[in-house]
Amino acid sequence: MKYVTGFLVAVLLTLNVSEASSAVRITNDRGGLIATYIVKYDRLASSGQSVIIDGLCASACTMVLSALPHDKICVTPRATLGFHAAWNYGANGRAFTDPEATLMMYSTYPTRVRRWIARRGGLTPHTIFLSGKPLQEMYRSC
Repeated sequence: MKYVTGFLVAVLLTLNVSEASSAVRITNDRGGLIATYIVKYDRLASSGQSVIIDGLCASACTMVLSALPHDKICVTPRATLGFHAAWNYGANGRAFTDPEATLMMYSTYPTRVRRWIARRGGLTPHTIFLSGKPLQEMYRSC
């Protein structure tokens, strides 16, 4: 009986380790509402899962860089991050660049990412893309 109990504990521990080490793959995420992504990535961070960026991760999707520890993110050669200023809707229903939300988003990015963005003129309405060697130098390959 003692051996059976030990075996069951080992199986359960293995299942928990496998669950915690599973990864979410991002392949074509164009972003959306910042608040939605903050909630999504907070849950992901709490789960202990890793992220594999294996394609486009743009706009609010890039908040994954702020929410997860650096060692929980890896990038493939196909990974591309797209950054731009945050925007919102005015009373008239027209979209406008939101400086406050842009600063909040920018300030949460890791230092190396902020420096890369700053060297390209900061977050503006125009999307800038980080991929290839510069991205591979910031995050581990997977």
